[in-house]
Amino acid sequence: MKQQERIDDLQVNGLKIIQNPKGFCFGIDAVLLANFVALKQNAKVVDLGTGTGIIPILLAGKSNTSHITALEIQDEVADMARRSVQLNRLENRIDILTMDLKEGEKILPVNTFDVVTSNPPYMHPEGLLNLEDTKSISRHEIKCSLEDVIKTASRLLKHLGRFFMVHRPQRLVDIMYYCRQYKLEPKQLQFIHPTYGKKPNLLLLECRKAANPELKILDPLYVYEETGKYTKEIYEIYGKRMLEEGRDD
Repeated sequence: MKQQERIDDLQVNGLKIIQNPKGFCFGIDAVLLANFVALKQNAKVVDLGTGTGIIPILLAGKSNTSHITALEIQDEVADMARRSVQLNRLENRIDILTMDLKEGEKILPVNTFDVVTSNPPYMHPEGLLNLEDTKSISRHEIKCSLEDVIKTASRLLKHLGRFFMVHRPQRLVDIMYYCRQYKLEPKQLQFIHPTYGKKPNLLLLECRKAANPELKILDPLYVYEETGKYTKEIYEIYGKRMLEEGRDD
């Protein structure tokens, strides 16, 4: 543990994660993505832009998948993820690589992975004063673009492999454009709404490489009841105890 770091209990099979509140802590989008991902036993998985490793750790907790490779460009954040993997004794199932995801196809075998996941930066970097700030890199397309993520995912996936991503609805046209351009056919789309009557602020997307076109729109997922409490679906996904402890960032 380093200064200002803390250990958070993920409430999944005893798993924990190291985070620094002064940096960028995982949010509900990462939890929703991990829940959305469908894994077969012994699937080979890559997580692009893993941050503190939350998605690989949650996937390891929900499945018997044999190996997850996670790419993170920021040295300090990748080190934190690597120590979380060691904390959970998952070194034989998760590898954290400190590298630019745009270089992924040069290091990892292309056309071989069953699943690629990503919770990429959502926002454009225009107007940012500090382009090397950890939070800025995590939230803004400074080190990679949406196209970079989708292109790399396509190169790494095997034929009919699955790509799972969480993003913002306002980027939907760009997402669909790049997915089609790089032969990732959108198959399932789910919108996440903060509450009933509010427009969606997140989307979950599943694509399949070189698949036939047919998109299924899933029922929307609502985060909050009108009373301000979490919906039953969110309690089931996120873990009731975790939410009661106030860890719903």
